[in-house]
Amino acid sequence: MTREMTSFVYVTYILSTPEKVFEAITKPDVARRYWGHENVSDWKPGSNWEHVRADDERTVELVGKVIEISPPTRLVMSWANASQASDPESHSRVTFEIVEYDHMVRLTVSHDELEAGSGMANGVSKGWPAVLSSLKSFLETGRGIDVFAKPKST
Repeated sequence: MTREMTSFVYVTYILSTPEKVFEAITKPDVARRYWGHENVSDWKPGSNWEHVRADDERTVELVGKVIEISPPTRLVMSWANASQASDPESHSRVTFEIVEYDHMVRLTVSHDELEAGSGMANGVSKGWPAVLSSLKSFLETGRGIDVFAKPKST
């Protein structure tokens, strides 16, 4: 039986440079300021990467491999919950494309190879919009938003 797959594509425009956007994704000390996590790797093709919560516990929440990297315009990596790292079926793929666009940057984040209806697909559909809004806010104003905020109950 074939699993039904889904994907998400998010595009945002940021008043910044490709170099600063790429650095914000790949430098742990920058990512923690808008994402609440650090992306940790040596950023070479085939290398491991970890998505580490930037708190006292330093929990590794996501893991994967660097598939392709071409600074400052492209980064492709596999993506899985740390608890499912050994299951190749649980890995999805994230592609960051960073294009200079007049005096700004167009950032396209594609997250594919996701099992439709899975917890990961559900989390991705809610997570990326908040993370990318925070990235944009951080690079344009120096301050990210609370990516862990929850809707107020009515």
